[in-house]
Amino acid sequence: MKKQLGTRVQEYLQNHRVATLGSSCGGDPWAAAVFYVNDGYTLYFLSSPTSRHSLNLSQNPRVAVTVQEDYSDWPEIKGIQLEGMVCELSGAEEEKARSLYGQKYPIIGKLGKPPAAIVKALAKVRWYKIVPQRLYFIDNSVSLGYREEVQI
Repeated sequence: MKKQLGTRVQEYLQNHRVATLGSSCGGDPWAAAVFYVNDGYTLYFLSSPTSRHSLNLSQNPRVAVTVQEDYSDWPEIKGIQLEGMVCELSGAEEEKARSLYGQKYPIIGKLGKPPAAIVKALAKVRWYKIVPQRLYFIDNSVSLGYREEVQI
């Protein structure tokens, strides 16, 4: 029995780690790779507040995001395309993001003491949440160019 689209998308997000985040400010586009964790369709990531994409997000919270592997064979291509809104987190939402992140990336989680360099880097980051407004799942194994919108 084929899994429901929403289930396949959430599993895909859970099984991948890097998203390409597209941001813009003043008409100037920018893309950056970020490690993420998901809770349903919502993505959480961390970044330096002085990075170009974080500065863009402070001015324009609209983003485009992709998640995919580096496929060599077109019929195997699968991935996520989404557009949504980003906000910086604090308080309980930040703690939730930290907890989820620590579960996916044990080097910063509770499975051991993180290396000093990680602790130092984490003290300087901000935590962000991406809430999709539109989300598509690409699956060329169905047919080349197959794309289905997920109802959020």
